[in-house]
Amino acid sequence: MIRTAQLADAEAICEIYNHFVSNSIVTFEERPVAEPEMRQRIENTLQHLPWCVWEDRGRVEGYAYASPWRTRSAYRFSVETTVYVSPSRARRGIGSNLYRALLDDLRERGFHAAVGGIALPNPASVAFHEKLGFREVARFREVGFKQGRWIDVGYWELLLS
Repeated sequence: MIRTAQLADAEAICEIYNHFVSNSIVTFEERPVAEPEMRQRIENTLQHLPWCVWEDRGRVEGYAYASPWRTRSAYRFSVETTVYVSPSRARRGIGSNLYRALLDDLRERGFHAAVGGIALPNPASVAFHEKLGFREVARFREVGFKQGRWIDVGYWELLLS
């Protein structure tokens, strides 16, 4: 079931997200996020943008949300999109369903462009975004440093309207 995130979901979201913080380069965050910080992030996002979760038998197994693309006012119709799924539930369609629900919500709210940033290499995330209609628009070399190495970042865009 897909529903809007609640502050009470922060613990489960931290569990999912912190796995990727500690074990991968897909996020450039380097320290696990504490539950109070995640609650604040959820609350701040929901003031203006969607954050949805996939719940199965009372347990949050994935989430997707939008954040402002940039802070200048002319960017107000563009967002950056993010999705994470519990590693134990990967490749079961949860991420695709969450992202589609998020993109539909963004369309209904009148947003024009969605941007997904991908730490590279990450062929699974590239294929995921392209399956949903995103296309590569930028690639920056060695803009992040994590786990002792330089990491490239690519940006994929989807026009919503």
